[in-house]
Amino acid sequence: MRPLIGIGAIALAMLSCGASAQQRYPLWAHGAPGFEDRADIPEQSQDYWTKHINNPSITAYLPDPKNATGTAIVILPGGGHELLVTTTEGGDVAHWLADKGVAAFVVRYRLFREKGTPYTEEDARADVERAMRTVRARAAEFHIDPHRIGVWGFSAGGELARMVTLSPPVPPQGTPDAIDRVSEKPDFSILEFPGPLHAVEHVTADSPPVLISAANDDKCCSGPAVDVLNEYRAAHASVEMHLYAAGGHAFNMGEDTPLVSLQHWPERVTDWLSDQGLLYHPKPVFVPK
Repeated sequence: MRPLIGIGAIALAMLSCGASAQQRYPLWAHGAPGFEDRADIPEQSQDYWTKHINNPSITAYLPDPKNATGTAIVILPGGGHELLVTTTEGGDVAHWLADKGVAAFVVRYRLFREKGTPYTEEDARADVERAMRTVRARAAEFHIDPHRIGVWGFSAGGELARMVTLSPPVPPQGTPDAIDRVSEKPDFSILEFPGPLHAVEHVTADSPPVLISAANDDKCCSGPAVDVLNEYRAAHASVEMHLYAAGGHAFNMGEDTPLVSLQHWPERVTDWLSDQGLLYHPKPVFVPK
């Protein structure tokens, strides 16, 4: 883990290279509570994926300050809880958001279905909740509005996004600290082909606005998407869904499909964020000194 650097230095680096700045932050200073002795075990990355997540973290992709909207999105890659698709469902999405003035944070959460893993579903949920709390607790540092922090989950990450949005949190791991006293609830959610795993949930008219997408021929994950839609409709909560006729699973940002409708899916995200007032350029919430 590289030493943390200041946000001002990040902004300068971003301006000089013309791309969204990146910096990785561990979710716990000494590793995940109860597993501190595993924090230095190296991750394994190849092609599009990363495995062996033992020191959960967020990687921040910050927009050009001149283009920043004050909105932030926490990104949860998929991978069946056996690996993380850290490219097309992680960094690529984060760059896309940062280009639109949205601060993006890619979560590397622990994998409870990886072979030989000591982790559980509750550990993965704890990582996501800690990530949401960390981003909100450091909102001033990241120059984002603490009331405009959403979550975007893909497949298995969509399961976790659904849980952090609609289910009671798991107990904080380790000795609770100041970050654990901050709310983990997203202000809005994007569920992209979310898997079937979910926890006890209760949708009300005040549940966070949600955007859902899936392909009708996705045998795994079209059903769960429709389930969330129906829960929201029954509660008269704010929901928008795009159920595409075809495309199977993991169409991501439409970067590798011949289907024009899926190629245009990112535009639907932009439309929805705009309709929610999240892509406007308000007066700065936190003015740099």
